[in-house]
Amino acid sequence: MRQLREPRGREGSGKQRAETAHGTAVRARLDQPRTGKAPLLALPNYDPEAFGRLSERIARFLGTGRFIVWMTVVIIVWVIWNTMLPSSVHFDDYPFIFLTLVLSLQASYAAPLILLAQNRQDDRDRVNMEQDRARAERSIADTEYLTREVAALRQGLGEVATRDFVRSELQGLLKELDERREAADLL
Repeated sequence: MRQLREPRGREGSGKQRAETAHGTAVRARLDQPRTGKAPLLALPNYDPEAFGRLSERIARFLGTGRFIVWMTVVIIVWVIWNTMLPSSVHFDDYPFIFLTLVLSLQASYAAPLILLAQNRQDDRDRVNMEQDRARAERSIADTEYLTREVAALRQGLGEVATRDFVRSELQGLLKELDERREAADLL
């Protein structure tokens, strides 16, 4: 691929350039809209799946007895530190405003993370239900097909001579032949 370079004095000429994987510039397609100028402050990119997995791990931890035990230990240590130790090392005197703030902050982050984890679980459940529904529809279609095939086989067998039927017919013919032979011998 040919490398295109824009002349130095024409940066603002309005022609859009794109770079390939090899670092060569190519002219952008005319049927594609131009992407505006780069913003002054670009927000960092993040992987929504990684964030979702992290929120699910946090939500799973928040729903365990281990979290409640740790939270209880932290609160007890906090209260003992700020009541039993000398006042020079207290960092949150009674009524424990800072503890209340920390617990409120923890709750304000925990609730959306739990909701995000629930939404992801709902999405997975929805996909599983759709797959189960499709599998059930295929099973029903297969069962109906097999039912039609068995009915066709039954109808086909109704018209096929069975061994007993053929035997009885042959015995009847033998009796008839024996009777004819006896009648011919009598004459």
